[in-house]
Amino acid sequence: MSTVNFSSKEINFKIVYYGPALSGKTTNLMRIYERLTQDRKGELVSLSTHEDRTLFFDFFPLELGEIQGFKTRFHMYTVPGQVYYEASRRIVLSGADGVVFVADSDREKRNENVESIRGMLKNMSSYGLHPQDVPITLQYNKRDLVDIMSMEELDDDLRKDDWPRFEAVAVKGEGVLDTIRETMKAVLRRFS
Repeated sequence: MSTVNFSSKEINFKIVYYGPALSGKTTNLMRIYERLTQDRKGELVSLSTHEDRTLFFDFFPLELGEIQGFKTRFHMYTVPGQVYYEASRRIVLSGADGVVFVADSDREKRNENVESIRGMLKNMSSYGLHPQDVPITLQYNKRDLVDIMSMEELDDDLRKDDWPRFEAVAVKGEGVLDTIRETMKAVLRRFS
């Protein structure tokens, strides 16, 4: 949930990148971070295992200007994708103002995508977060692979309601900014 600090005149929002292991969540944040000027970002914190996977979260505040005299900051997190970090995924998701679900377009990852989005919705529900109240954006990542699912197949598996969705190749930065822009706009619309 957004927090408003009246003394510092700041509004803080939380966006969580969720998805299966190695789908590109951390890569998304790295690409966003690289494209921001120094004065528009905080420190990027990345906690990884020896396998170079995100263990807890990546975080950085992203300033986007002001709303009625208040500075806005977006705190960006990723959840660990591995199923055995379920408790960590649930904790990071707590209080989210917006969620980006990063799906792996590789045909072999279909079941992992479905399992992950089910887990995300279950975890959201455990905190009283409902998809109709928390903006969710889908990103179909790794569109440059050879054997990928079509957009329609991914939609059938993952898309609920009319969630916006974007194609991406996060390692090249393609689709990354479109995804986060849409998510931020949706969060700000809900706040207004």
